[in-house]
Order: sequence, then structure tokens, then C-alpha cells
Amino acid sequence: MTGVYESLGVRTIINAKGPSTRLSGGLMRPEVAAAIAEASRACVDIAELQAAAGRAIAEATGAEAGLVTSGAAAALLLGTAAALTGLDPARMARLPDTTGFANEVVVARSQRNQYDHAVRAAGARLVEVGLPDRVSGAGVRDAESWEYAAAIGERTAAVLYVAQGEARPALAEVARVAHAARVPVIVDAAAQLPPAVNLRRFIAEGADLVAYSGGKAIGGPQASGILCGRRDLVMAAALQMLDMDVVFAQWSPPPSLIDKARLVGAPPHGIGRPCKAGKEEIVGLVAALRLFLAEGDAARTRRWRGLATDLVAALRGLNGASVSLRDAGVDGSVPMVELALAPDAPMTALALATALQDGEPSIHVDPHRLDAGVVLFGPTCLEPDAPALIGRRVHALFRTA
Repeated sequence: MTGVYESLGVRTIINAKGPSTRLSGGLMRPEVAAAIAEASRACVDIAELQAAAGRAIAEATGAEAGLVTSGAAAALLLGTAAALTGLDPARMARLPDTTGFANEVVVARSQRNQYDHAVRAAGARLVEVGLPDRVSGAGVRDAESWEYAAAIGERTAAVLYVAQGEARPALAEVARVAHAARVPVIVDAAAQLPPAVNLRRFIAEGADLVAYSGGKAIGGPQASGILCGRRDLVMAAALQMLDMDVVFAQWSPPPSLIDKARLVGAPPHGIGRPCKAGKEEIVGLVAALRLFLAEGDAARTRRWRGLATDLVAALRGLNGASVSLRDAGVDGSVPMVELALAPDAPMTALALATALQDGEPSIHVDPHRLDAGVVLFGPTCLEPDAPALIGRRVHALFRTA
């Protein structure tokens, strides 16, 4: 333990899982930390800062507008709220009570996950379509575009689409059906970076709003995210997140973020008020986004692969275990190290993961395949000296098991 964490009595860990919120996210680059520190030493009008960040986001994504949120889940809540209310301040004041207006969000059953709680929290009711036979192994079918069309009606406020490699049907098909009924499509793309082209892909394929995590591959503050898309929807989202304790006649928001002329009055604090992003998160996110784009996918993959290769070398020679390197991530650009334990290994995968976590320093691994006897290590949050340290710890645990 060092510095501020030591003063709090909190251990620092080696994060060999990846930038998950449970493990406090990833490691910010020095330039991002410096931008955050500088931002903390002055006061600004948050609406002006959000407008400037929105321009940077729009340039990076090809969207009409953008907003920095307190994470991808916050972006989903805000995006849903925007679809539910439009620019009607009376509806904004009522959320999550949606009595009397359209409140249904259509989603493929195979795309449901715990994060869509953020959609329901805004006041929406999820309407599932499709039977995911291909996921359960009972067949080859999943949700189809005609099922979306059949489910969309006068109560439909939006369609939710969870972007992932196996998502069916294609986003462009879903957007075509939704837009024919004048219904917006909200895309959850929280973990769809890299590759960097995915910053523009979903807008290009017809999404009206897209939510990204800012604290994962982008490398921004862990409590940051992006909502980008149609200008009117981003405006509605911003209105439901910003501090709206304002005198309407005195209020002069930046037109690029909020077109005051389109409002009958200022809405009260909205349902997204608990999701506010501070000046530090906004500046840090923009700095990280620019660095993410400047580094490029190839250089980023080389950096991660170098760490993973070092870890493979450090884990070789274990009795009862084999180590290998495999490609993961959306486009295969995120290398993962697999340590497969044989039945005669001195300990199980779960026992090894637990011993690493409970030891000193605490090392956290990816738990997704422990039940199959495989310990996964991700390099994206590792410092250069971490692979050798992890290797020594694993070898020591095998010797003493």
C-alpha cells in the first residue's frame, strides 16, 4: 500500500481481470490524471463544459451530439428517459411515473441482462421478443425483425439493442423497422471498444442513441460514460441530468447542447440528477477519448500483447497446468492468458483464484471459466512489473499446495 490508499487502510491490488467496476476500473494514463487535476482547480459552467465535450464526442462518433455521463448504465437511464419524455418538461417532472404516455421498450429476449435495470429505472416497461433457440441449443433461431415490428405499437417509446458479436438480428434491420414506426433505437455498446471504429459504427447503422463506458478501453475516469446520438434526444437527456435550479429568464444554456427556444419552460431536477458528471469526469473523459483515438488499435494491441506474452513466460513450468495465449475482445484485439489446470494439479482453479485474491499483494483474476478448471488473466490493467510478480506467486502457491 502506498500514499492515499495506505492512509485509508485500503490495500491496492493487481488487477489481472480487466477494467471492471468491482475492481475500481483500470489505470488512467498520466495525461488523463493531469487533466483531471487541472480541471479540479477551477470552476466552470457545467452546461458550457458539457457542450464542449459534446462537440468532441460528436467529432469522434459521427453523432449529432454527445454528453458525458457518470457511466454507461447512467447513459442507458438518461437515454431511456429522453425517449420517454422528449422535450416535455411536465413528463420529465413525472418520471419514473409514466402513466398516460408511451413507456414500452422493445428488446430481444436473448439480449436481456442485469444492466437493463437502468432502462426500467427510468420508468420503462421492457417488452421481450424472440425465443433464443440458438443460445439455449434448442435450434438456430433468435429474434427476427418481423417480431420487433409486431411488438411495436402506440405504447412503444424505444427499442433497446445490446451490441455484441452474436446479437441477432442485425442492428440495421432493427433500426429500419423501428424508424418505420418513428421509434428511436437505443444501443448499449458499453463494452464494444476496441476497435475504435465502433465509436462510429452504431450511429452509422441507424442507432438514435449509443451508450459507451468511459472507464474501460477508453481509459477515462471509472465513473464516466458517453451518450451520443440525435441532438433532440441528447438535449432531453442533458435536461434530465443537469442542475436545473435556474431562473428561466436568466438561463442561457449553450445552444449546441440545449436549444432553449424549443422549451416551454425549465424542467425541474430530473430523474438523471443522481447521474451527474463533475468537471473532473468530463475533462478526464475527453482527454482519454483523444488519447484512445491517437494511440490506435494496432499500438494498443501490441502494448497489451507484450504484457500478456510476459505473463505466459512467467507461468510456464507449472506441474499439472498448461498456459496459452488467446485472442478475445470484440475484434480479437484483447489478448487473454489461459492457465488450464489438469485434474492432478495441486489445487483447483477456484482455490488458486481465491489464494491469489486473499494473498499479498492481492491479485484478482477473471473468474468466468473457473468451473472449467481455467484461470484467465487479462493484461489491460497491468503495470509492466506485474507479469513477473504474478508468475512468482502462482509458482509459490503450486509448490506449497
